[in-house]
Amino acid sequence: MKRLVDLTASLLALVVLSPVLVLVALAVMVTMGRPVLFRQQRAGRHAKAFELYKFRTMRVADHEGLAPEHDAERLTALGRFLRRSSLDELPSLFNVVRGDLSLVGPRPLPMAYVERYSAEQARRLLVRPGLSGWAVVNGRNQLGWEERFALDCWYVDHRSGWLDLRIVWKTLALVLRGTGVDHAPNVTMTEFRGGEGLRSADPRGAMGTASGVHPGRCGEAMPSSWWSAWPTTPWCEPPVRPHWCGISWSSRWQSPTCSRPWPS
Repeated sequence: MKRLVDLTASLLALVVLSPVLVLVALAVMVTMGRPVLFRQQRAGRHAKAFELYKFRTMRVADHEGLAPEHDAERLTALGRFLRRSSLDELPSLFNVVRGDLSLVGPRPLPMAYVERYSAEQARRLLVRPGLSGWAVVNGRNQLGWEERFALDCWYVDHRSGWLDLRIVWKTLALVLRGTGVDHAPNVTMTEFRGGEGLRSADPRGAMGTASGVHPGRCGEAMPSSWWSAWPTTPWCEPPVRPHWCGISWSSRWQSPTCSRPWPS
């Protein structure tokens, strides 16, 4: 069902936004020359490699291996506008049509990161990556890797149609605001080198943190009524002492480790 929604919505978006795609492609060609598209191998579901398409926002590097702080020098005025408005992501709709991406899911990351994931972090590869995701609408590029991976794994455990709709709605608001694009002090994320985040191989979820504290297992009950979009009776399996996690009408989303609320 989700694949049908992805295919239908992405095809419709490509038709409606085709004039925008052409205009942006021409603008990139005039200001930065060829190639118009940025292509990179990314890890898809089950770590299967695919080529991600985006509009190019930076001048071509003189040599390989430039650090993220140098990206600010390569970023053009048009590129900054495309990134802030998320128009650079439009070619990724072709990835959705091909089945590489979903509309909602963990953001696809470079193939080189796969072997650097801990067993817990690798669970983000259990689902098809997405154009937007739970980590995107809760911080975007302002998050650190540990926070991003924890949010991705939380989505894997709690994914549903309702949650996807909420993410799409929050994504639209995020795009209109144009916030969270840069990863201060750089314009792009620093490279993930491994050794960050949760360490457990337990398939049920996080069973340990970098500090060695056992955080327990969080979840959520079924809605109390058919019109309730979100569960009203969160629960937790405490390792040492009981502490509530999840969501309620009066509380905020909680982290998979039951340690602190995620940003709304």
